[in-house]
Amino acid sequence: MGASPGEEIAYVNGEFMPLGEAMIPIEDRGFQFADGVYEVVATYRGSPFAIEEHMQRLQRSLAEIRIDHDVSSMPPLIEEGIKRSGFDEALVYIQITRGVAPRHHEFPAQPPRPTVVMTVKELRRPDPQLHASGVKVISTPDLRWKRCDIKSIALLPNILAKQLAHEAKAYEALLVDEEGYVTEGSSTSSFLVQDDVVCTTPPSSRILPSITRSVLCEIITELGITLEEKNSTLADYLAADEVFLAGTTTEAMPVIAIDDAIISGGEPGPLTRKIREAFVDSVRNR
Repeated sequence: MGASPGEEIAYVNGEFMPLGEAMIPIEDRGFQFADGVYEVVATYRGSPFAIEEHMQRLQRSLAEIRIDHDVSSMPPLIEEGIKRSGFDEALVYIQITRGVAPRHHEFPAQPPRPTVVMTVKELRRPDPQLHASGVKVISTPDLRWKRCDIKSIALLPNILAKQLAHEAKAYEALLVDEEGYVTEGSSTSSFLVQDDVVCTTPPSSRILPSITRSVLCEIITELGITLEEKNSTLADYLAADEVFLAGTTTEAMPVIAIDDAIISGGEPGPLTRKIREAFVDSVRNR
């Protein structure tokens, strides 16, 4: 089915359609149990960014929750969805669930066909002024499950944290575990700068293996800036020279306040600005 320019598009189990026409059965296990995984891909100049890395992560997430589905056919579908939508820049959401089966907690005896859903919407990146002026964040306990390395669709703890940030008129919530360490943001990765050293939480089951985080880590190293992947407490963040966030649409976002503490004198720090500029340049040349 075709689409007029600027139309939000859905893809469900082999068929493209306008978003408003998309439906899945009530007994889909994604709806019943959040039994599925997802990916979000953004475009730059109309092309999907880091598509291979996103597909590798999606395949890994599927394997970790034992859904047998090969994602190698997804990149051409993503390209087609973007083309059908007509948007200059698009945000592509991909969700794969275990499929439709009677509601029982255990896996169905006969594995159903996985439900493959994709939506394509116009990409709206943050107001450029936010990168220029920086953002405020809050801290809140990390209530998520212990396999945050799986990009699961079960996002209720993230949603509750993001709502707290919204109510505090903050951009994001930093998640703090029971030992006092900041893991990441509710929908972003987090970095701090202290004495010209950039620190970020090391990869583990405690955090999502963020694609943008990985790209920024490469850029930081290429810039000759010392990078340390280590656990940092909330106190470390509050005392940092600079703090910034990373994400698919966030890119590298400077933080100027955490709770009631002012960071970097209340304006984006020099290393954060340098890293973001290098990221933007790398996207142009990718």
